[in-house]
Amino acid sequence: MALSLNQQAPNFTLPSTTGEMFTLYEDAKAKSSILFFYPKDFTRGCTQEACRFRDAYSFFRNLKIDIWGISRDSIISHLKFKEKHNLPFELLSDKEGEVCKMYDAIIPILRFPKRVTYLLDNNFFIKGVYQDIFHAHRHIEYMVDILNTN
Repeated sequence: MALSLNQQAPNFTLPSTTGEMFTLYEDAKAKSSILFFYPKDFTRGCTQEACRFRDAYSFFRNLKIDIWGISRDSIISHLKFKEKHNLPFELLSDKEGEVCKMYDAIIPILRFPKRVTYLLDNNFFIKGVYQDIFHAHRHIEYMVDILNTN
């Protein structure tokens, strides 16, 4: 079960494809954000999901919403994935799965990431959450729907 609506999202620090460390409460300060957790770079569903976020990127940017993708893949894998698919947002590497665990985005015994997307407001409260491992495209549709109704 994903984290709950109106719960404050936990702070974390992870390596980013910027080459710097990303800390949620510092680097996303005073901004709304989307954090999408996904299983693995270059897999079919994850590629579709990342590319759909890429294709909807201008919609989110017009609303001043930043996007970050998070998986257990390495920064090297993320950089290749980002370059191959022209992703305009940064990817974060959670090699040990600790942030995935904090966000209830990991299958405990398998330590395999779930597909979970969170919409955070500018105070890091969860305003939208969608979890569905098999239908990657619905994550973007759900976030767009939430934002269009507000």
